[in-house]
Amino acid sequence: MHVQPPARLRARAALASAMILAAFAMPWTAPVSASSHREAPFIATQPQTDATDFYMFRSYEPGRDGYVTLVANYVPIQSTYGGPNFFKLDPNALYEIHVSNDGGAVENITFSFKFQNTLDDNKLTVGGKQVSIPLVQNASADVSTPNSPALNTHEKYTVDVIRGNRRTGVKQSVVNATTGGTTFDKPVDYIGQKTIRNYIAYANKHVWDISIPGCTGAGRVFVGQRKDPFVVNLGETFDLVNIKYPAVELNPLAEFATVDSLSDDNVTSIILEVPIPCLTNGSNPIIGGWTTASVPASRVVTASPVAGLDPTTQSGSFVQVSRLGMPLVNELVIGLKDKNKFNASEPKDDGQFADYVTNPTLPALLEALFGSAGVKAPTNFPRTDLVAAFLTGIAGLNQPPNVVGSEMVRLNTSIVPTAGAAQNRLGVLGGDNAGFPNGRRPGDDVVDIELRVAMGVLCTLNIGGCVPANAPAGALKYTDGAYITSAFFANEFPYLRAPLKGSPNDDNAIKAKAASR
Repeated sequence: MHVQPPARLRARAALASAMILAAFAMPWTAPVSASSHREAPFIATQPQTDATDFYMFRSYEPGRDGYVTLVANYVPIQSTYGGPNFFKLDPNALYEIHVSNDGGAVENITFSFKFQNTLDDNKLTVGGKQVSIPLVQNASADVSTPNSPALNTHEKYTVDVIRGNRRTGVKQSVVNATTGGTTFDKPVDYIGQKTIRNYIAYANKHVWDISIPGCTGAGRVFVGQRKDPFVVNLGETFDLVNIKYPAVELNPLAEFATVDSLSDDNVTSIILEVPIPCLTNGSNPIIGGWTTASVPASRVVTASPVAGLDPTTQSGSFVQVSRLGMPLVNELVIGLKDKNKFNASEPKDDGQFADYVTNPTLPALLEALFGSAGVKAPTNFPRTDLVAAFLTGIAGLNQPPNVVGSEMVRLNTSIVPTAGAAQNRLGVLGGDNAGFPNGRRPGDDVVDIELRVAMGVLCTLNIGGCVPANAPAGALKYTDGAYITSAFFANEFPYLRAPLKGSPNDDNAIKAKAASR
């Protein structure tokens, strides 16, 4: 399997662009890299450990191209007005980002995050009695600095780097090079402008320089609330592709035809920037990555909680409850009976899920729904094109030597990053080899890319061991109608936009209006 030169890819893409437009709202059924919002029955009940998206790309901030940025998002579909408690990460859980750098299906490096919540228990004197306040903020001042005294609760975290097995390997603490020590402050969510007048400035004070043991060069870390970066038409997608336009739409605006279902939601992001030599093994520039969240095996809820403390007692070994590499795998690839099992599994055991990749159901479903409009599922079984794209990497692009087929995001760190303004939202299909499926950047329109790959666009390009005859509808421009580009994001760390504020009111405007009366 060989990747065709970018010029030929662009020529083929141009030819496909002249074809009829197929406006679908449904992502596809091979391992994909869209978003993982409430993707399995059990994790839907555990939002604090539910991963939503994973990004891994060579940093394109000017002067930082010697780094890789890894983004792990958790706690899906956060309402902006989520008071009075807002959204904290689970202090009993382990949040981990794993990297394989030898083509294998097990982790060689793990970054493990552990969180701690504290309560100041601020009080007010009411009728001569000291009474605990009910709010996260205490109204003593504007929240503007890390560990602000104006907050009644605080979140801190530590980061460990583990080389070898995530549980038995050599573990060392990542150092906060900005303040010294090994703890980091996490900003409170964007409650509103009366509580936090300038949230961007406040959040930026929580971007920490880090020193990673065994690595040369300072990295960076940020953990906090962000605007959900994923763009997708969720509602119509999961109503059997119930889009408002016909299945095949002769309309050049089909890619803009609908709204982003997550436009008013936030997520909690763990964002890490690491020097490239710290992630690669020195001889192979290609790495694979995925995230997990794990919790203790046993939980006992007390009938008499102690003030300020966790009302549960948790014990036992850590059990993995969330897994995310190329997200929509679990929503739309894995059968319902195996969704919880997939979340508990590791890439080394992915052979048990092989049929879901080699014989996917979603292309067949799309043909059943829209066959009369010319949609035909690919006919090559097993789907070697999907195996190449999502389990092994594509030869000549991001397939490492001696690769072991397993589901993870794969990135060739030797490919120079494309500047933000020049990125093509279709990644490699658009002639931009620094984009998906070579890693994943925030501005890559992975739903459209994955739809086209699922329906056989790689076959039309003679990639992945199949040929054009295997994909009779592979050149159609499939889209979910929710548009995204790199313009949606910043061109510097931490890349994802600041969260939407919980209160719509501008405190300064309110004060000015009151003063004018």
